[in-house]
Amino acid sequence: MEFLKFLAQFRTTPLTYLFSLFTFLGEETFAITVICFLYWCLDKKLARKICIAYFASGLLIQSLKLTFCIPRPWILDPTFQPSQLMLDSATGYSFPSGHTQSSTALFGSLAFASKKAWQRIFFVFLIVGVGFSRMFLGYHTPKDVLTSMIISFLIVLFLNKKVDVSSYVPKTVAITLAIFSAIILIYSLVLKNLPNADLTQFHDCFKSIGAGIGFALGWYIEPSFICFDEKKGSPLTQVTKLLLGLFIAVALKSGLKVLLGTSLTADTIRYFILVCWIMILYPLIIVKLFHKNY
Repeated sequence: MEFLKFLAQFRTTPLTYLFSLFTFLGEETFAITVICFLYWCLDKKLARKICIAYFASGLLIQSLKLTFCIPRPWILDPTFQPSQLMLDSATGYSFPSGHTQSSTALFGSLAFASKKAWQRIFFVFLIVGVGFSRMFLGYHTPKDVLTSMIISFLIVLFLNKKVDVSSYVPKTVAITLAIFSAIILIYSLVLKNLPNADLTQFHDCFKSIGAGIGFALGWYIEPSFICFDEKKGSPLTQVTKLLLGLFIAVALKSGLKVLLGTSLTADTIRYFILVCWIMILYPLIIVKLFHKNY
């Protein structure tokens, strides 16, 4: 807490906005946009590789949050005041940091995929920037950030150094991630039914479970039955394809929330459908709508 109080002394308006921008790079909205761009338009193999690290680390980090139940810094110390600018991004328990996990999985995977040193340095800089922003804004302690960064990096490292994801048959990866998601689901349900469980803190975990199961299904179905060509089309077609897909994804995410509600079950279903849209349904539309002209 003392370190957070020390950083809070330097919170000026320009610096607060600067580090809020870094925090945005750790938001799920940013990660989903990058993944959609890669998957639909540029390199779907890289997108799938990022996704396996992103969802696996996300499931693990969210389960740790529910295991340790560590409150946010301003709850631990009522005298401490976080920045109000992006306070709504601080959902769930504090330990470990979800934004740090998101940025480490995304930018760490991109760093390993980069062939030039300056690109790898740039992505590492973004990871550190997001982690530091969570402390500067007062949303996480150094323990929250460093733990998440280490765990997520080790997962990325393992997948890039020890596992050739691209050579695995779709069924193997799909089953592995589906089983992992199911294990986290069962574990979360057990924790949910414990006395004094705060159900308001479980939403992010159940969203991750729905997304993980959706990705597992998409990993199997797309390369087995759809096999769309993400690079096909003119630059204008690619831009149109991306914007249309993202627009419908945002509409689905918001519309399903209104339709299904905000229960834990609804969150699981909503994120399952959202990821199925990204991985399966929209690629089918791409084949039918955009590929027919070639």
